[in-house]
Amino acid sequence: MFSIGDKVVYPMHGAGVIEAIEDQEILGAVKKYYVMHMPLGGIKVMIPLDNVEKVGLRDVIRMNAVDEVMDILQSSDQEPANGNWNRRYRANMDKIKSGSIFKVAEVARSLLLREEEKGLSSGERRMLENARQILASELLMVKGINRDEITAYLDKLFNHRHNWTKECMEK
Repeated sequence: MFSIGDKVVYPMHGAGVIEAIEDQEILGAVKKYYVMHMPLGGIKVMIPLDNVEKVGLRDVIRMNAVDEVMDILQSSDQEPANGNWNRRYRANMDKIKSGSIFKVAEVARSLLLREEEKGLSSGERRMLENARQILASELLMVKGINRDEITAYLDKLFNHRHNWTKECMEK
């Protein structure tokens, strides 16, 4: 059970803060909901308390796990390509849906490497942007920095990764 003020991650949507726990009547049934504010999108999301496990709501990572996320993003390890675009897309979507920031970082790294190697389809480009937003929202919560700072931080990391990979490929 979470409390007001807790920083949590809602898989596929990112991280936010629980602002309230409210009773809401929907279709004649009264249920308790977490009211979560998502700072990156500026939206509010309502999550039924009885659905928390099903949707995978979890606490944000601890500060000491940030380095592991950065290591994943900066790694040049690439999983073998899972066949066609459709299979890769589904495998990456499953990782994002898992709610694990480490799996989301793997997706971002994989798509960045693919972009550098062969380019991305429009669907994969949207997935990369979604993964980036999910990463940004959780890192913003963990590091306690604002939207512009986390965006600049990831831009620098992604651009550094792009330049570093280019240098390695030229050698």
